[in-house]
Amino acid sequence: MLGMCRGRRKFVAASLALIFIPALTWLYLSSANFTVKPLPLSPLDPQSSVLIGAAAEHQDLELQLRDVEEHNHVLRREISLPPRVPTHSSHHSNSRQGNQLHTHSTEEGTGDSEAKKGVASGNSSDCVPQPVVNKCETIHIAIVCAGYNASRDVVTLVKSVLFHRRNPLHFHFITDSIARKILADLFHTWMVPAVHVNFYDADELKSEVSWIPNKHYSGIYGLMKLVLTKTLPSDLQKVIVLDTDITFATDIAELWVVFHKFKGQQVLGLVENQSDWYLGNLWKNHRPWPALGRGFNTGVILLLLDRLRKLKWEQMWRLTAERELMSMLSTSLADQDIFNAVIKQNPFLVHQLPCFWNVQLSDHTRSEKCYKDVSDLKVIHWNSPKKLRVKNKHVEFFRNLYLTFLEYDGNLLRRELFGCPSETDHNSENLQKTLSELDEDDPCYEFRRERFTVHRTHVYFLHYEYEPALDNTDVTLVAQLSMDRLQMLEAICKHWEGPISLALYLSDAEAQQFLRYSQGSEVLMSRSNVGYHIVYKEGQFYPVNLLRNVAMGQVNTPYMFLSDIDFLPMYGLYEYLRKSVVQLDMGNTKKALVVPAFETLRYRLSFPKSKAELLSQLDMGTLFTFRYHVWTKGHAPTDFAKWRTATTPYRVQWEADFEPYVMVRRESPEYDRRFVGFGWNKVAHIMELDAQEYEFVVLPNAYMIHMPHAPSFDITKFRSNKQYRACLKTLKEEFQQNMSRRYGFAALKYMTVDNNS
Repeated sequence: MLGMCRGRRKFVAASLALIFIPALTWLYLSSANFTVKPLPLSPLDPQSSVLIGAAAEHQDLELQLRDVEEHNHVLRREISLPPRVPTHSSHHSNSRQGNQLHTHSTEEGTGDSEAKKGVASGNSSDCVPQPVVNKCETIHIAIVCAGYNASRDVVTLVKSVLFHRRNPLHFHFITDSIARKILADLFHTWMVPAVHVNFYDADELKSEVSWIPNKHYSGIYGLMKLVLTKTLPSDLQKVIVLDTDITFATDIAELWVVFHKFKGQQVLGLVENQSDWYLGNLWKNHRPWPALGRGFNTGVILLLLDRLRKLKWEQMWRLTAERELMSMLSTSLADQDIFNAVIKQNPFLVHQLPCFWNVQLSDHTRSEKCYKDVSDLKVIHWNSPKKLRVKNKHVEFFRNLYLTFLEYDGNLLRRELFGCPSETDHNSENLQKTLSELDEDDPCYEFRRERFTVHRTHVYFLHYEYEPALDNTDVTLVAQLSMDRLQMLEAICKHWEGPISLALYLSDAEAQQFLRYSQGSEVLMSRSNVGYHIVYKEGQFYPVNLLRNVAMGQVNTPYMFLSDIDFLPMYGLYEYLRKSVVQLDMGNTKKALVVPAFETLRYRLSFPKSKAELLSQLDMGTLFTFRYHVWTKGHAPTDFAKWRTATTPYRVQWEADFEPYVMVRRESPEYDRRFVGFGWNKVAHIMELDAQEYEFVVLPNAYMIHMPHAPSFDITKFRSNKQYRACLKTLKEEFQQNMSRRYGFAALKYMTVDNNS
C-alpha cells in the first residue's frame, strides 16, 4: 500500500499512515515467530523459489525498514506542501524525463503483464523517487572480442550504444592481437567525444580458463568473462558486460541505474534464459549443467566487481567448475554454464533483470513474452548461431532495427556531451588548432582542410591470414578503390596470386554491400591473403593518397608493388618481382622497380600471356602505351622504344611529371595527402622517391595493362572546374617549395618544373 502513490492524498489518510506505520514496522521486525516467505525468481515460474540464508534475510528486513522510513519522509514532505492539480503538460514533462533519466520500477520478472503494470506505474509516479544516473557519470562496459568477424560485429553494438547514450562511456575490450589492432585503429580515427577505450590482452588470460573443455563455438574466448574481476582495474567497482551480438534499443544508462536496486549480497544482474535448455527436455538424454529453474543468460551481465572480489569470486567459480566437470566433462554454453552452476548453489548472488534487458532471439525461445510493444524493447540479443536467419514471429522488425545500426553513418555519432568536463584529447585539440589556422576565405580552403580530415578507418574488414615468405623477397600489391571499381577485384585476384592490400573508400551502407558481394564471390572467398581496409566517406573529395597510405600501412611483406585498381598485372608478375628482388640486390640498395604500363580501349581483351604477344597487340593497335594520347609525359621516361628489345633491367632518370608504377621497399615514403581527387597524386610521390635518391630501374619482361572504365567524378571536376585546376596548381607550387626546404640544393631542380603541366 505504501509503495503506491496516486495523484492527491487526503490529509487525514496521510496523518493516520504516519501514526500507524512505525508501530506496524516495529511489530513486524520484533515478532519472534514471524517467518519470511521465499521470494520467487520469476513471476512466470512460481515454482522456482529461492531459500535465502538467515544473514540474507536480516539484510533484506533492514533494507525494507529503510524503504519504509524513506516513504515516511516523502509523505511528511508532501503534507507540508499545498495540493497540486495535475495537468496534461506536467504529465507530459514527467513522462519525458522518465524516458531520459529514470528506470522502470519493476525489479523482478520477465516482462509479462504484471511486470508491464509495474513499468507503467514506475514511469507515471510523481511520488517515489527513482534512482538516476548523474549526467556526467561514466558508464563502464566490458566486451570480450577476438578475431576479424567479432571485430566487425562489435561495431554495430557500439553504434547502437552511442546512438542512444547521454553519458560518457568507457569501453574495456578483452581482445586477441587481431581485434586489438582493428579496434584500436577504429577508435583512434573515430574520435568520438567522451569515449575512452582500454584493451586487455586475452592471450595472457588463456591459462586462466584453458583447463576448461568447451564445446561452444566461441571457443576459449567464451570463458573469459569468468575472470573479469581479475582482469579489469582493481579500482573499478561495477561494469556492464555484453556479448558482441547485442543491439541496444535504449540508453544504456537505464541499465546502469539498475545497480542501485541490488540488495543484500546480490552481485550479478542477469536475465532469465528464455529457452528450455537448462530444463533438460530438448531431446532424449539431454543433460545440461545445473541451473536454477530455467537458468540465466550471460549475454548481458551487471557485475558488482568490488563485492565479487570480497566474496572471492575466483575461488568460488573455480571450485564449482572443477566439481561439475568431473561429471559433465565439458561446457556446452561456455561461461554461461559455470555462472549458472554457481548461482544454483548461491541463489542470493543474483538480481534478476526484467527480460527486456536481454531479448534472446534464438530458435524456440520465450522472447515474445518480453515485450508487447516496440517501446518495451531494450536490448536485443542475436544469440543463435543463425544470427539474422533465426526463427521468430517478429524477426523482420528485429532485423530491420539491426540493419539500421549496421548501415548507420558512424560519423554522425561524433556528438559532444555538453555540460560534462572531459579529459583533454590532445589529438583532437591539435586537429582543431590546425583547422582554426586555415583561412576559410581562401578559395582553396576545402582542399587544404581535406588534408587534415581524420577518416574513420576499419582495417582488415574481412578475415586475413598470411605469413610472408621466409626468404625476404615477398611483395604485396597495393591499391585503392571505391564502390564503382568493385568489379575489378576478381580479375586482379586471378592475375596476382600473392598478398594484396586494398583500401576501399565506402560509406557504412556501401561497406555492407561490399561484404555481401565478397561473401557471394567464390574467387574472393577462396583468398585469405587479401586485406580489405575500409576508409569511411567524409568530405567532398576522394582522398586518394590517404587511401594509398592506409593500404601501405598494412603491408607485412618486405616489398610492395604500388598499383592502381584499374590495372591488371601480367600473369606471373608476383613471382617475377620476387626474383628481381634477388637479382637487383633490393635488400642493400635503394631502387624503385618500374613496371611498364599499357592500356586498351576494349572492354573485352585477350590478355597477352607474354611480352611477345603484348608487342604484337601493340603493333596491331589493340594496345597502347599508357596515356599516350592524353598525357605522354607521365610515362615517357620509361623509354618504351628501349623496352621493346631490352632483355636486362635498365636505369632511367627522373623527369618532370614522371608517374610510373613501381615496386619499392615497405619503408619507402608515404604519399602526400594534400593531393586529393585527380592530379599530381602519384607525380609528387615519385618526386619524393627521387629526392631520397632512389634509382628507377625498368624491368624488361614485366608489364601491366589499364582496363577501360567510365571517367571518375574527380577527373570530370578537374576538366570542368577552373577553380579546381587553379587550386591544384597552387598546391603543386607549395609542394615544390616544401621539397626545396627539406632536401636543399639537390631539390632545386623540382622548382623548375613547369607548373602548367
